[in-house]
Amino acid sequence: MTVCLSANVNAIAELRNRRNLPWPSVIALSRLALSAGAAGITVHPRPDERHIRLSDVPEIAEMIETEFPDREFNVEGNPDARFVELVERVKPDQVTLVPDDIRQATSDHGWDIAHHREFLTDIIARIKAGGMRVSVFVNPEPGTANLAQEVGADRIEIYTGPYGGALTPDVQSRELDHVAATGRAAEAAGIGVNAGHDLTLDNLQPLVAAVPNLLEVSIGHCLTADALIYGMEGAIARYLEICDPDAGGSPTS
Repeated sequence: MTVCLSANVNAIAELRNRRNLPWPSVIALSRLALSAGAAGITVHPRPDERHIRLSDVPEIAEMIETEFPDREFNVEGNPDARFVELVERVKPDQVTLVPDDIRQATSDHGWDIAHHREFLTDIIARIKAGGMRVSVFVNPEPGTANLAQEVGADRIEIYTGPYGGALTPDVQSRELDHVAATGRAAEAAGIGVNAGHDLTLDNLQPLVAAVPNLLEVSIGHCLTADALIYGMEGAIARYLEICDPDAGGSPTS
């Protein structure tokens, strides 16, 4: 099965925001990623707008809709009132609900769905009523799959930080087993599987092999770092060779 690659452009926006200048352009680099074959773009607007700004979101949505109507826009975030109003206005293809805390440098844990069951059930129903697919960010724990299905999620996004950040083969293998078990549980629960966080050219292929029902990966930090070496087109080509090995093409293109 082909795994869709969604290019997360948060790191590009964070670099732009270091100066009060319009470059690097989030729109231009998103366009390059899509032109190179990425299946979609992911953004994660946070309340402090330290990378993606609220004003970026409708601009990216318009670019995708007019230039790449066959691609997807995924907006991640903590579903507070402002976030929900944003996605209802922009209507991305997918909304990924993440339990962020303003103090976090980056997302580092999934939902405690049982504790937030009523809240998530209501929010998911509201977003789905607007015609958007909903994914819930979860820890690599098999029990989260049934819980996500019960609150109405279409998919889970498995937090792969413990796997991606593993520094020894034994730890990496153990963490990959957790991810794979969660993927199997999602298949049994009848919901889709996405994955993201700390995925690289080195650790993506074992993940794809271990989770045959994986639908989408969202990759940003390492993709941006690789783009500094290979260019955005070259970096996308390398990831696509792993996500879609039957598509052909050279990883050095």
